[in-house]
Amino acid sequence: MTALAPRPLALEVNGQRHDLRLDTRTTLLDALREHAFLPGTKKGCDQGQCGACTVHVDGERVLSCLTLAAQAEGRQIKTIEGLQTSDAVMHVVQTAFIEHDAFQCGYCTPGQIMSAVACIREGHANSDEEIREYMSGNICRCGAYPHIVVAVRDAAGRVKKGAVL
Repeated sequence: MTALAPRPLALEVNGQRHDLRLDTRTTLLDALREHAFLPGTKKGCDQGQCGACTVHVDGERVLSCLTLAAQAEGRQIKTIEGLQTSDAVMHVVQTAFIEHDAFQCGYCTPGQIMSAVACIREGHANSDEEIREYMSGNICRCGAYPHIVVAVRDAAGRVKKGAVL
């Protein structure tokens, strides 16, 4: 099989433009990790089943391993690296994950946090059951689910009290 010639592609990631030359078959995950040098988004199953590669595209959570980089051109991409504020203050969900020990090995944590932000933004953090349902696409092999639910619930409460999401 002959490789396709790379083509120019501009991605807007975390408010910064990345001018890349990529094979048209390159996934958003590989573009972020290998070409934009943003290693926070993790490659887990590479089949869209674990959620480790979750990022936001135009505010919606997507599995970057199933999304072609070319599909994200002209759209706003946010990765785990883009969650903290410009003055390096951690995002409310990141803070809650740390405070509630919502990770063990940490491999799934970036995807879990990106999904948690979307879960709260989408209004699906009203109960533990709802949080579990809307976070079910993210697998934690260490089994930190109880702590993740508590962290998402806590972060949602902080947002209701005025914390910035």
